[in-house]
Amino acid sequence: MTHPLLERLAAGPLLADGAIGTVLYAAGASLDESFDALNLSRPELVLDVHRAYLEAGADLLETNTFGANRFKLEGFGLGGKVREINRKAVRLAREAREISGRTALVAGSVGPTGRTLAPFGTIATEAVRAAFREQIDALLEGGVDLLVLETIGSLDEMVEAVGAAREACDLPIIASMTFAEDGRTIGGSTPQEVAARLLDLGVAAIGANCSVGPQRLLPVAAALVRRVEEENGPGPVVSCMPNAGWPAHVAGRVMYPSSAEYFAGFARRAAETGVRIIGGCCGTTPLHTAAMREALDTWAAGRADVTTTHAEPNGTVARSPTRVLTAPELDLTPAAGPTRLREKLERGEFVVSVEIDPPKGLNPTKALEGAFLLQEAGVDFINVADSPMARVRMSALTLCYLIQHRTGVETILHLTTRDRSLMGLQSELLGAHAVGVRNIIALTGDPPSLGDYPDSSAVYDVDSIGLIRVLERLNNGADSAGASIGRPAGFTIACAVDPTREDLAHEAGRLRAKLEAGAHVVMTQPIYDPSSWTSFLEAYGVERLPVPVLAGILPLQSSKHAEFLHNEVPGITLSDEARERMRLAGPDGRREGVVMAQELLQALRPWVQGVYLMPSFGRYEVAAEVLKVLEREPAGA
Repeated sequence: MTHPLLERLAAGPLLADGAIGTVLYAAGASLDESFDALNLSRPELVLDVHRAYLEAGADLLETNTFGANRFKLEGFGLGGKVREINRKAVRLAREAREISGRTALVAGSVGPTGRTLAPFGTIATEAVRAAFREQIDALLEGGVDLLVLETIGSLDEMVEAVGAAREACDLPIIASMTFAEDGRTIGGSTPQEVAARLLDLGVAAIGANCSVGPQRLLPVAAALVRRVEEENGPGPVVSCMPNAGWPAHVAGRVMYPSSAEYFAGFARRAAETGVRIIGGCCGTTPLHTAAMREALDTWAAGRADVTTTHAEPNGTVARSPTRVLTAPELDLTPAAGPTRLREKLERGEFVVSVEIDPPKGLNPTKALEGAFLLQEAGVDFINVADSPMARVRMSALTLCYLIQHRTGVETILHLTTRDRSLMGLQSELLGAHAVGVRNIIALTGDPPSLGDYPDSSAVYDVDSIGLIRVLERLNNGADSAGASIGRPAGFTIACAVDPTREDLAHEAGRLRAKLEAGAHVVMTQPIYDPSSWTSFLEAYGVERLPVPVLAGILPLQSSKHAEFLHNEVPGITLSDEARERMRLAGPDGRREGVVMAQELLQALRPWVQGVYLMPSFGRYEVAAEVLKVLEREPAGA
């Protein structure tokens, strides 16, 4: 499975963010406190720092967890909060990305333990590796896209960090050492020695960061590039993230001398040298990042073989330097006839849909990039969730419109009765029909108590069954009060069912009422055991339902992800076998999750007419990988 980081690197240099600590300090954080603990005590400040770097053009966003290992946190009396601090940090970084709508990657930052390993020190390598593993597990649980092991001066400690990461997952690793003025690590290793040892560990990038400024660190990066290129085959890239010069204490504050313009020149030289992950460390700010962004874009524009990969702040999706996709002229004539979803199902075709969550902010670029990726993977339809888990997000209808008019892929709109009165529901549906969004899955919706605004008032004038009746009325040309809407609407009506509930008789009764109300297609909650569907059919009293079924499949990422879904997310119940397989998979959880999803898809094929994939953490490439099993099946299977 190709990771998005590797795809992005193949297109050209990736711009990392700068120093989180520098900006936190400038905002008033004290050098005597744990900057990592600010994730809990001042989350809005950390969120603002992430957003500033994204707005400056960063492609890679590091979590505020540089010192969030047990050894470092114990110095502040926070040794028992490793998991809480790291998980919150990932959530803040991911939320900043969603608010901005950018397609940045979230990297889990792992710094040194601050301890000297035996035999020179008193800390056993096992204890150091355990501390790294504890922190990395928490970062993975939060949903990072990759790991950055950074500012580590001892090659032996870096080996332990990489080992802990490899034990925990198969995500890409950036292994970045810190070098002194003499071009050697604190432990005395040369760039060539560092590269030689790390090349054998299978990391995605070998790098140098911190300690010194661009003038001293760029030669180190150049030496790493030369050593990596000697391998004459696919291997890691090189990263370089220097400090903004030597710090000075001015009027009681720590100041760094290197300007944003100076870093723009560094970024160009680094790209010309062959460095592929470029950023800044201590003393660098969003101003430095913005200057490097402009410099890299200008450099790439002069090269035919390089494509910049950052997203435009206005939501424009640029897939290459020459291809900018814009919306076609809108046809304001309401569509007539069945939707493509209805047509495919009536022809007996097997359909594939994948879910995309709307962004939490104003920029839909990341969601649109996901839609393009899924379109290229051959997905038939895209589901758009309606503020899932009762958390505020962009209007699902708006994102459906953007996806359909930017990509041409037909969408399935999730519409909940939680937030809208009976009148509001019908107004929303009339508007959806006018812009061509005519596949609707009728849902009651998660209660507000689950989300960020627990005191928000739910409406629930009707439930999902009542909404289906409203849709059926509209399809007959009238609203719920019997007033004409001009002509019959053309909605395809979907409904949900959870075959993993304990009370299958009650769930079967609810589904029967939904079908009697007028639903055309059934979409299931995530299934992890094919027998759960056959057991539900027995409770319903049929061998097959009278309407097409799309089986819900949510690929698992890790054992911790599986346990979180099973124990903390309403409507998701994993089988014991699925949880045990993820536990046994260990660091290969992502790959095992794909295999399990593919097995489920094949096992359910005889019982369903489509699949509805729900990738976690916005990892649409995982959905594309699951669907490859369909390519391997013989025609007509």
